[in-house]
Amino acid sequence: MMRLHFLIKVTFFIGISQTALAEPSPELIYNLKGTIVKVHTVTGTGRQGSGSGVVVAENLVATNCHVLADSVGSNITAMGETYSPVGVRADWKHDVCILRFEFLPLKPAAFGDSNHLTYETSTFSVGFPGGAPKPLTTTGKIKALYPMDDSYVIRTSASFQMGASGSPLFDDQGKLIGMNTFKSPGANGYFYNVPAKWIKAAMNLPETDKVIQTDTPFWDATLEKRPYWMQVVLPMQAGKWQDLLTVASAWQREAPNDPEAIYYLALAQNNLGEVEQAKTKFERVLVLNPHHTSSILALAQIAKVQGAQTALKDFSRMLSVLDESSLDLLNPTTK
Repeated sequence: MMRLHFLIKVTFFIGISQTALAEPSPELIYNLKGTIVKVHTVTGTGRQGSGSGVVVAENLVATNCHVLADSVGSNITAMGETYSPVGVRADWKHDVCILRFEFLPLKPAAFGDSNHLTYETSTFSVGFPGGAPKPLTTTGKIKALYPMDDSYVIRTSASFQMGASGSPLFDDQGKLIGMNTFKSPGANGYFYNVPAKWIKAAMNLPETDKVIQTDTPFWDATLEKRPYWMQVVLPMQAGKWQDLLTVASAWQREAPNDPEAIYYLALAQNNLGEVEQAKTKFERVLVLNPHHTSSILALAQIAKVQGAQTALKDFSRMLSVLDESSLDLLNPTTK
């Protein structure tokens, strides 16, 4: 066990670069706001809606398809001007729609690589949460990456609300890596972004002159048809550890080397009293992904309960480097 703990520490500190939270500069945000648009929609019954979007190429704006659902008309506003699309390219399964315009005088955002991201690196979004009149910026870190359809769905610590759907997710260099799309239910929900790679693919789809829904977004399917990383959230939040064990076990059988599958299986076991089995799995997660803060926190909490002061000190140091706010969960203050 000491040798494995040493391996975790070495692996962690070798791969620790670029994890500090980096606030985007005002100049960077100012330049990117020229790529952000507000999307307005109207349904056949006259109901109005709004969302966000980002210019991804000349005359092309990406947003979520669910922003356009049931609409019979749409337009975008940017820099005080309004523009109407002449066509739409839709990937309903992945919830990515591309609106095409003519003579749109807005510059596109630069794409980043959404297939090579790292946990706990800084990100930020610019959009119109709550229908805000001006674009607002939210910051956070990558908390999880879920393999899906040749890319990764990105979960971040930055929250978003209605109106922010379609907001671009940027890395700390201002490169487009994803798009705010959906959150899990509950007060402590998770916030997910579809990857930039899906946006690029949607740009090459056939075009129609109106919005025609052809599929249900993967995140809106019935529970049993959703990805396992969505199915584990509700039992985890409700503390239904046996249910979580069942789902996580099925997930881990399907993806035996997926750090997230192993983590949720370990989380269930730990809360069911199988501490040593859970501990071994949390350690395996860190070998696979040294930046997995949730596993570090879990091991720190186990070390604290077991009185393993050296391990507690090491894991606390890891947390302070990756995500200092996690230390509040390890050492909660009472009021």
